[in-house]
Amino acid sequence: MEKIKYLMKRIFNMNYKLFFTVINRIHKKTGKNRLYLFFDIIICGLKYQAGYLDYELFEMYTLNHNQRKTILTRGINNHFVKKYNDPSFTPIFLNKDCFNEKFKDFIKRDWMIIDGNNEEEFNKFVKNKKEIIVKPTNGTHGDGIRKIKPNKNTYQELLNNKTTLVEEVIEQVPEMNKLNPSSVNTIRVITLNDHNDIHVVVAYLRIGNNRVVDNFNGGGMVVPIDVTDATIKYPAVDKARNVYPKHPTTNTSIVGFKIPMFDEVKKLVTEASKIVPEVRYIGWDVALSTKGPCLIEGNDFPGHDIYQLPEHRTNGIGVLPQFQKYLK
Repeated sequence: MEKIKYLMKRIFNMNYKLFFTVINRIHKKTGKNRLYLFFDIIICGLKYQAGYLDYELFEMYTLNHNQRKTILTRGINNHFVKKYNDPSFTPIFLNKDCFNEKFKDFIKRDWMIIDGNNEEEFNKFVKNKKEIIVKPTNGTHGDGIRKIKPNKNTYQELLNNKTTLVEEVIEQVPEMNKLNPSSVNTIRVITLNDHNDIHVVVAYLRIGNNRVVDNFNGGGMVVPIDVTDATIKYPAVDKARNVYPKHPTTNTSIVGFKIPMFDEVKKLVTEASKIVPEVRYIGWDVALSTKGPCLIEGNDFPGHDIYQLPEHRTNGIGVLPQFQKYLK
């Protein structure tokens, strides 16, 4: 019943203009008949809870049934969120100031919220700091995040722009700087707490590309991390589907790169998963600082778009089986 309700809601709210635009893009790319694509997308929606954007992004038109059923689609991801996350506790993750306070033992950096009445405190905070990171408290996809040099007008400017979360700049470990120094390159780690058993299911390295953020939707690139040995076995990919065996700026090899302190990362997110036990399916963003692994944020609605890009699949197999082995 839940699956049917979800599908009916998606059909009712569908952007049909974009739907047919996607069909035309795939037709132009593959030569496949438009009518075939139309019905195949409908079939994928019914069988695998995959929308037309999933169908295009994960190139489901190239997959057989056994491969398609391994894809973590939007519908299945939404089911996990609904099953494991109590919505009355998700505001802790949606508001960055609430998150920093709740997970203060895992942040490992100075931070403050400016509120219009604490300029003196802000001046003390920025004293002797050449640069600071500023963020809106409720942004996503890295939107609004900047690295700035504070001056006498900064406080009021941040208030006016509603960029009220101010943080110390993270100094990342040398290995990550060698890979890319333009941003802090973070690790997205997915944890699942099923019947009080916390599992690190999958992990991905997000790498900046000449920007202050590393987010996939903000110009960065992504690549899976093998959680068993902390190594990268695929080239990175950006949203434009450019493939990077090496970083284009530093020429550091991405394929074969080994993530430092990965056991500590897994320990950090496992312990953090216990803080709000009512939210049990979380995508953690972790930086590797010179103070050790530290949390950037936690996502109570982990996106699924970066999990199983075609360039990161072996034999077309998606990431869903890695989730299923932990589900009781």
